[in-house]
Parts: sequence; C-alpha cells; structure tokens
Amino acid sequence: MNQTISSLISDKISSINFNAIPEQVRERAKYLIMDALGIAYASTQYDFAEKTLAGILAISEPTPNGVPVIGMNVSLPARDAAIVNGLLIHGLDYDDTHPKGVIHATAPVLAAVLSQAHRLQKSGEDLLTAYIVGIEVATRLGAAAKGGFHQVGFHPTGLIGAFGATLAAAWLDKLDAGQMTHAQGITLSLASGSLEFLQDGAWTKRIHPGWAANAAINSASLAKHGFLGPRETYEGRFGLYASHLGADFKLEGLEESVSTIGQEWELMNIAVKPIPACHFTHACTDAAAIVAKQFNLEDIIKIEAKVPAGVMKTVCEPAENKQKPANSYEAQFSIPYSVATGLRFGRFSLDALDEKAYTDPETLALAAKVISVPDPDADFPKYYSGEVVVTLNDGKVISHRESINRGADVRPITNGEVEAKYVENTENLLDAGKIAQISSALKGLENQSASQLMNLLSTK
Repeated sequence: MNQTISSLISDKISSINFNAIPEQVRERAKYLIMDALGIAYASTQYDFAEKTLAGILAISEPTPNGVPVIGMNVSLPARDAAIVNGLLIHGLDYDDTHPKGVIHATAPVLAAVLSQAHRLQKSGEDLLTAYIVGIEVATRLGAAAKGGFHQVGFHPTGLIGAFGATLAAAWLDKLDAGQMTHAQGITLSLASGSLEFLQDGAWTKRIHPGWAANAAINSASLAKHGFLGPRETYEGRFGLYASHLGADFKLEGLEESVSTIGQEWELMNIAVKPIPACHFTHACTDAAAIVAKQFNLEDIIKIEAKVPAGVMKTVCEPAENKQKPANSYEAQFSIPYSVATGLRFGRFSLDALDEKAYTDPETLALAAKVISVPDPDADFPKYYSGEVVVTLNDGKVISHRESINRGADVRPITNGEVEAKYVENTENLLDAGKIAQISSALKGLENQSASQLMNLLSTK
C-alpha cells in the first residue's frame, strides 16, 4: 500500500523530540508563545471574552482540577478551556501569521497544547516540543493551498489549524504513527471555519482557533482508543483540498514539503504582528503613516490603496461596509479604515478598536476617499504588500509603497520587540512583578511543568 501524505506526516512527527529541534527554533517558539499569551490577557478586557466564557459556563461546570483559562480565574474541562483560550489568543486579531500559509498557526496549536499538556501533566519541554510540532504541520498544510481557502470562503486558521493542533495533541498523548494518521482523518470531518463574518463583523472568526483545538483533542483521543479515520485525508477524492478548493485544484508540492519536517523549520518564517488588525492591512497602514508626513490631510481629494488581488475579498469588499465599519471587527478588516487611521494618527493601535475611533467623523471622511484596487506587482502570499497613492487638490500625487510587510521573514520583529509588545499588552492588567514572572517562566519553559505555567496564567 502506497504511503499517504497523512502517514508521511505521522512518521515525521513521531521522530521529533526536544533535543532534535535547533536551539534557535526553540528560542523563537518561546517568544511566539509569549506574544500569544500577552494578546490573550489583553483580550480579557473585551466583552467578547466575557460573553464567550459565560456561554461555555452555561453548558460546562467549572472544574477545580481542570485547565485554567488565561487571566480569567476559572478552570474548565480541557476541551472547553481550549475553546476559550484559543478565542483569547486570536480575539484581537493581533496574533502571529505564517504568510505563505495565510494562517494564524499559533492560536489553534497553542490552545490545544496548553490544555493537553496540563491535562496529561506534561513538562514544559514537552509543551514546547508539541507546539513546534503543530506549527510545522499547520504552516505546510496552509501553504499548499496557495492562498485559495480565502477565495472560496474558508478561514485557514480554523480549518487548517485543526490539523496542526491534532498532531500536537497526538504527540503529547504519545500516539503511534498509525494512530496519528487516523487522528488526521478524523479531523477532516471536524475542522471548519467560514469567512461569512466578513459581511457583518460577527464574532465567529474569533472562536475558530479554539474550536480547532477542541476538535484536535477529540480526534487524538478517539484515534488513541481505536476510532478509524480516512487515510487519504489530504489527497483523497473528497480529501481536504478537493472538498474545499474543488476537484480541479492541483495539489502540488505538499508531499515534498512535509518530507522536510524535522529538517527545515517553518516556525522561523512566522510573522509577528505589529498592528492589531488583519495582516493584509498592515502594509497600507504603514504606507499611509509614512506618506501623511508630506501634506495636510484637508488637501486630499482622492486616496488609492493598492493591495494584492488575493486579499480584496477579505479587506476591501463590500466597499460600503469597509469605508464605514459598524464594529471593531469590521474595522480590523478594512483597508479604507486602516489607511485613514494611518493617515490621521501615524499608527493603528488597540485604541483604533474603540467605538469612538471607528465612528469618528474625520476618520470616516478620509476612509470615504479611499478606493481599493488590485496590485499587479504584489508578491502574494509570500508578502502582504501595500501602496497608498494620494492625490491633492493642487494636482500633486504622492505615494509610498511597502513591498514587504513588517514582521515578514526579511523584516522580522525581533525577540526584544516581541517582549516589548507583550509588556504593552499586559501592563494595564498585571503588576510589573507578574509580567516579569510570566516572561521568566516562558524563557525557561523547559525547566518547569506545563501545569506550573498554566497556574501562573490563571489570574490577572
């Protein structure tokens, strides 16, 4: 019987251990986790966090020996905690992105790993290894779609993230390669993630990573206990890519890509977000901030924003919604609002998610002047470029182009900058001592247990 892609992945994952991972990769992984946890704490201030927890608590009992929810002083059964923790990490859309895979890989993988490692009483070393395992799978599976999932309405973070999370959960629970293969097949029927939220700013995207983590824990446990999943999870007639991208989609290069797991490290290509909005908006936001220094805003008569054609549906359409966002989520996925905010304030911070910001008449007047057009020179999905071209009332045209977005592999956010972002996201919630304590725990993650970390994260 020929080896399937899922069995090849299982073989590769089964052979990975902590000492086989280069120090540079382990170090970066710790800072990616730090970034995610800082965002999770920041998310606890928002009503979507409180309402999600309330909804989960209505159907699940708090569990004294369960998995802590980050910063919310409650512990839940592992799968329920994974749902809420995944939402907290991804809820502000400030979490990292793998550009080629167009996926927020950390959120679903880490949510599953935190629950599974705590539940199974694993070491910090195991937690870190499993996280890296999941990232290496999710990024490769996402990249194989070549940006296609967004074009047909699927969110890779929920859909593809579930498979990375499944392998991480399975690795922690010591499934053998055969069981891991079944687990991936089971996840094929559990993974989901619709982009319909783009039409009205609904909250569903926020819960995609947590639901992916929930699916992962279920799949790993079912497979461990003998439940059978399909073998041709990815390449099959109704496998992941054919069922979501159509029978005509050419699945090319995935087998070669997954064969490098354990030898090449996609984790090092993950981009940390410098802006709390969809990564597709960042280059235009930065370009707007730079170009704004050269004129008075009242002299603008037209603004053209050039973006990759592959992101138009996500951050430019429908134009009337994007020019006047109705809520914070629409604001985060709006090129017109992002450009207007960059022009007015020189940056897009968490303050831009406040209602008074996205309803501000002056900002909306600028957003109404923004026309979004596809950029034929974009190198998407390798980079998320953006260009802003401003026409003034005297006929002068001023433009700036960001060919490579900040945080991309050749413009990386350093570990020091990640820690500064973590501090900024937590300083209004935690005292300086606890901020430092969490940072220290993460830097020495391999020297403690997963439960020690989770108990530290349980409160503000």
